Amino acid sequence: MFADPRRRSVTAGFARRATLKRSTRLLSDFKHEQTDPQHFYGALAGDSVDLIGDLYLGTTGKTLDGAAVLDVGGGPGYFAERFARAGARYIPVEPDPSEMHAAGLSVHGAVRGSGMSLPFRDGSVDICFSSNVAEHVREPWVMADEMLRVTKPGGLMVLSYTVWLGPFGGHETGPWHYLGGERAARRYVRKHGKEPKNRFGESLFAVRASDGLRWAKGLSDGELLATFPRYHPRWAWWVVRVPWLRELLTSNLVIVASPPVREFGP
Repeated sequence: MFADPRRRSVTAGFARRATLKRSTRLLSDFKHEQTDPQHFYGALAGDSVDLIGDLYLGTTGKTLDGAAVLDVGGGPGYFAERFARAGARYIPVEPDPSEMHAAGLSVHGAVRGSGMSLPFRDGSVDICFSSNVAEHVREPWVMADEMLRVTKPGGLMVLSYTVWLGPFGGHETGPWHYLGGERAARRYVRKHGKEPKNRFGESLFAVRASDGLRWAKGLSDGELLATFPRYHPRWAWWVVRVPWLRELLTSNLVIVASPPVREFGP
């Protein structure tokens, strides 16, 4: 998977960070997603800044200081403070106004818009990033195309999403999603007396690891730099290379790509 020397250099910094200790810490935070989202998303925000910072440094040789970072599906802006602390100009885009204000946060420059039709010019941001959003979108690969479109040539596009057949694929309805998304949703209603936040077929969809890898390999106007499981230690990244097994064990797939630098003649 990393025969290309450039691919190795892009992921080298983050690979050193991807330890078993980090994986254990992140997995332990997942239990707080519904009960204490401030805790959960705060921890995820710090890890996301580390991830993006390492990949951007590996891709461009630059730090996040001064970089324009577009967060597709940024929600209420949990990531804003952490990116600002790294010196980045953080711009969240979110289609749902209620989600934008869900945590009582106010993010300067937040944009209301759809990830499937981003209201930005071609090549207008240094980094376009999306974390755990693609599984909530009916057409995630349209969104991925849009993310690549608005990223500057030679910049960084990072799409990270929850794999349906992984342990967290059903979100709060799991592990019953293995018996079907609709069945899992109905069971949740019976048990809790309310609809799940992530309703299968409406705000949660069965996106597989193979779907993302197929999109990445079919890039016609961009370069695939890396694919790896986000929450795994480096020594377990090999699971992405094994069909079927990757669907069950990847949990969250990261796709790293970059629009090509255009070369013009004299």
